[in-house]
Amino acid sequence: MSDGAAIWADAMIAAALAAIDPAAASVMLRAGAGPVREQWLELLRELTPATTVLRKLPPSISDDRLLGGLDLAATLQAGRPVMQRGLLAELHDGMLIAVMAERIAPSTVAHLTAALDTGMISIERDGLSLRAPARFGLIALDEGIGDEHVSPALADRLACHLDLGMVARADLGESLFTSSDIAAARALLPQVGLSDEAIAALTTTACALGIDSLRAPLLACRIARIAAALDGATDVAESHIACAARLVLAPRATRLPAADDETETNEAPEPENDPAENEEDDRSEDGPLEDRVLEAAQAAIPADLLKRLQEERATRLRSSSASKQGTTQKAPKRGRPIGARRGEWRAGARLNVLETLRAAAPWQPLRRAQRSGKSGRLIVHKDDIRLTRFKQRSGTTTIFVVDASGSSALQRLAEVKGAVELLLAECYIRRDEVALIAFRGKGAELLLPPTRSLTRAKRSLAALPGGGGTPLSAAIFAATELALAVKAKGQAPTIVLMTDGRANVARDGVGGRSEAEAEALVAARQLALTGIPVVLVDSSPRPQDKAAQLAGAMQARYVALPHADAARLSQAVMAEASRG
Repeated sequence: MSDGAAIWADAMIAAALAAIDPAAASVMLRAGAGPVREQWLELLRELTPATTVLRKLPPSISDDRLLGGLDLAATLQAGRPVMQRGLLAELHDGMLIAVMAERIAPSTVAHLTAALDTGMISIERDGLSLRAPARFGLIALDEGIGDEHVSPALADRLACHLDLGMVARADLGESLFTSSDIAAARALLPQVGLSDEAIAALTTTACALGIDSLRAPLLACRIARIAAALDGATDVAESHIACAARLVLAPRATRLPAADDETETNEAPEPENDPAENEEDDRSEDGPLEDRVLEAAQAAIPADLLKRLQEERATRLRSSSASKQGTTQKAPKRGRPIGARRGEWRAGARLNVLETLRAAAPWQPLRRAQRSGKSGRLIVHKDDIRLTRFKQRSGTTTIFVVDASGSSALQRLAEVKGAVELLLAECYIRRDEVALIAFRGKGAELLLPPTRSLTRAKRSLAALPGGGGTPLSAAIFAATELALAVKAKGQAPTIVLMTDGRANVARDGVGGRSEAEAEALVAARQLALTGIPVVLVDSSPRPQDKAAQLAGAMQARYVALPHADAARLSQAVMAEASRG
């Protein structure tokens, strides 16, 4: 059997388990839209009983539609508070299919995880309270590309993790189960028991695979019981435990289990005298149950697990994407709406009419009773006023400070210019502003004020001459002043300093290596106090201690140009910008 066919066989088992007990056998399915995923969803629908409600969850669903709340139209018409049921309350004992689960909003993730944990939804707002049962199964369709994944908090609560990326259409076999099998398993499930030995085996396997979450072995125990019911058994057997290990534990593994060292002994084999002892040896030659379950889980772990985990960790470290650079700030009238708040309606604020009506609606009967003869009009008090809140993302300005002195020009000025041009292109794609400071001779010069013009930046860089001394302290002071000015305008500055770190000209233009280096360290420490993110790119042919020492003084990210390509330099700049 090919790898794709084996994965598809486990996928069919997971679909059957979800049909038997949706709440206990939720599934995270990583697969793009296509015939393989559609075949699995069709199989799930065929196996799910007709009495089970199936609904789709869009990634941009509102809290009112998800949880329920005040029905504003019905409330205004009836003159009394009218509650509407949310999707989760309507879905009790049903199944929810989340499309593009990797894009679900954080607030929706929080509501889903709370409902999955408690089996209830609880709402207390708009002067009303609502509690309703909401036990449901979740099928999260992960369509992420690259480092896009379902929220870890949500994925941790989903039992079976499947990746159909290796499954081809030729691997799709006929269904192993029928709707009658599902009905029989549902009736048998309450009678299935799980032994202490099985629980210990799954827990030990989870520890050996580096799984820190306590939910994983608990979910594996539930899956083992459902698998036994699907097999028509009332006791969980080794095959059912192995199935749970493959579907629940193996996809969550963070390390491969350590191999036991084979030790040699000089002891002679014992004589075969007692037949009973021989029978016991035959029974135990396969090892304890924990080892066999671990072997089954290890066989289901992809061969490139460690490599993928390392790549994902590296991706998370540089988590901010190129399109989300810059700091966020609250603005009264501009930006993206992020909800409403109670406040006084004054100049510069935007009234949120819908939320204001929602806040006023529950109190209308009481207010109309207090104001006899004025019924029929909506009575709004000052405390009902709700204002729209906005969040606006500020721009980012990358300040390039380039060493054009003789030591750099004779060695790597051309390569430095090439690296800066690549970073300029990255900044242009993100619509960031860029500035260029060059230092040589006796001082530093602002060649290009902050601009979004890629042509002007490249022209200024191409005309940059080389030669002369290295006034490093003057360059650091100039970059600090410009960065503070940019920050005062509400933008987020990032400094990229490209130098070999060998200063030999002080700020007053007088030569002297020791004095110039000491002055550069003072300027670097002052820059560190501002909290402005800095990337120091060592442009010397070999990494220098002076450059690394300077980076430490200014608390900058140190990158050696001989070992850095354009992608690494861009990642370093992005990481520092996000830190700021």
